[in-house]
Amino acid sequence: MSDKLKNFITRTITGVLFVAVMVVGICFRGDAMILLFALITGLTLWEYTGLVNQIEGVTINRFISTAAGVYLFLAFAGYCANIVPSAAFIPYLLTVVYLFVSELYTKNENAIHDWAYTMLGQMYIALPFSMINVLAFQANPTDGSVGYIWLLPMSIFVFLWVNDTGAYCTGSLLGRHKLFPRISPGKSWEGSIGGGLLVLIVAALIGWYENRTGTGIMSIIEWMGLGLVVVFFGTWGDLVESLFKRTLGIKDSGDILPGHGGMLDRFDSSLMAIPAAVVYIYALSLF
Repeated sequence: MSDKLKNFITRTITGVLFVAVMVVGICFRGDAMILLFALITGLTLWEYTGLVNQIEGVTINRFISTAAGVYLFLAFAGYCANIVPSAAFIPYLLTVVYLFVSELYTKNENAIHDWAYTMLGQMYIALPFSMINVLAFQANPTDGSVGYIWLLPMSIFVFLWVNDTGAYCTGSLLGRHKLFPRISPGKSWEGSIGGGLLVLIVAALIGWYENRTGTGIMSIIEWMGLGLVVVFFGTWGDLVESLFKRTLGIKDSGDILPGHGGMLDRFDSSLMAIPAAVVYIYALSLF
């Protein structure tokens, strides 16, 4: 068996298992989603901190940075689910203060770099993943009770997967004009447009089905708008991670997912798409 075929089989098996875990974890129950993404947040932060610690002159606390990010996610989950009060965020704020003050005693050669990379991990990874709780837990307008709405967080990943598939297929067949050759030479304008159009179709189908069942979270047009937001910001998220890897001089962020690289490689698009989706949905409620 050739190496190319082995790699294809490995990628396929990993991809199928990954999708299965995501679907079950998100669609089953709210507590399952929380546990799944708390694990994802921790693994991604651990991978990130390991990468930046390879940079000369940078030394950040992997354990505390990872634990802080996971705690932030859990605090958001508890607060959005109406389980804990806003005071649950105080330990996280104290941890951030500690991460700053601790540089006074570590004697690392460049404290500014350490602070910058530490807070980048919190802003780039922990906070975006935490925002999925804002999508997942919605208050009932009639009685104010909070319920778990699995369709919103699941739709973000469905749109990202559909966009990736559509962009790959369209780009392979019709790709001529590079989208961002300096950072990601494999992406084309034709592929991005093809992926976006396919997402619009899927978003319209989700909106039609969701309104037909009577839940009425959003109209069909609003679902299509969410799809476009995910496409644009998901693409930017992919490019941002590509720039991050180019800056570090690496091909993959890790090898935890055979054939697919690391956690950042797998979730790069969602790190921009999730907070953008939150802003979009809140904007709909305002206007």
